[in-house]
Amino acid sequence: MKVLVTGGAGYIGSVVTDRLLAEGHTVEVLDNLTTGHQDSVLSGATWHQGEITEAGEILDSSFDAVIHLAAKSLVGESVTHPERYWHGNIVATLGLIDAMRSAGVRRMVFSSTAAVYGEPGVGQITEDTPAMPTNPYGASKLAIDHMLTAEAAAHGMAAVSLRYFNVAGASGSLRERHDPETHLIPNLLKVALGDAGEAKIFGTDYPTRDGTAIRDYIHVVDLADAHLRALKAAEPGNHAVYNLGTGTGTTVREVITAVREVTGIDIPAVEHPRRPGDPAVLVASGQRALQELGWAPQRSITDMVADAWAALR
Repeated sequence: MKVLVTGGAGYIGSVVTDRLLAEGHTVEVLDNLTTGHQDSVLSGATWHQGEITEAGEILDSSFDAVIHLAAKSLVGESVTHPERYWHGNIVATLGLIDAMRSAGVRRMVFSSTAAVYGEPGVGQITEDTPAMPTNPYGASKLAIDHMLTAEAAAHGMAAVSLRYFNVAGASGSLRERHDPETHLIPNLLKVALGDAGEAKIFGTDYPTRDGTAIRDYIHVVDLADAHLRALKAAEPGNHAVYNLGTGTGTTVREVITAVREVTGIDIPAVEHPRRPGDPAVLVASGQRALQELGWAPQRSITDMVADAWAALR
């Protein structure tokens, strides 16, 4: 296939592009480099620096599909500046869908988020769990999911949305390079490198197996594999939604233990009270993805830490 990857200079996008190229697909990347890095655009991919709204200048009938990863994705920013998420996610994606329709490109895999579910308070989040986002970021992604459902029904698009929580690990040198960095594993590795003083544990009295919050982590290579499987499985006139999750999750203490074991460094950890609004457990079920896409996570939390550590070093 010939595929346009929006956000292909970012963390997930670069790994998705790498896997597409490895399978022999023709790839073009569109990224404005707001959060991406030009050195993450792999040789073999055609590179376009620009906004999602410029996709119409690239797409033509030679393309088979779009993998849409470009988005604004900071929850806190979405609360203080929601307009950036209405424009940057919803309006921009509507323009992308319009451009695809005009060019006759009728297949999309969309990087959605499990944040569309909000804080459901269930053991495992399934695709049937009511979507009740608690911030504009999740709301913007849910709005796009609704757009894809309508586009598939009205105009025959083959669309798949993938919803997931925390992505971690690395693929070779392709790793997380966020600024600011808000994710647990890269921040723990900063402590191991001596670039930060200590790990922070927010809440040790949750009703979980060790008192700390449980979150669902997926290796970035496993996530890329899900995108490729979804690309092949997309059916005209249908919008499919898949959660990508382990079904069990990992506690904060377990992540810290994995970092200590991989690095051989005794990461100091300081306990703090719970942060307001932090749920005890956020874990997604991947059963539908297993049944319909043949996808299941293959790599453990230790693999994620080890790959991220190797990429840093």
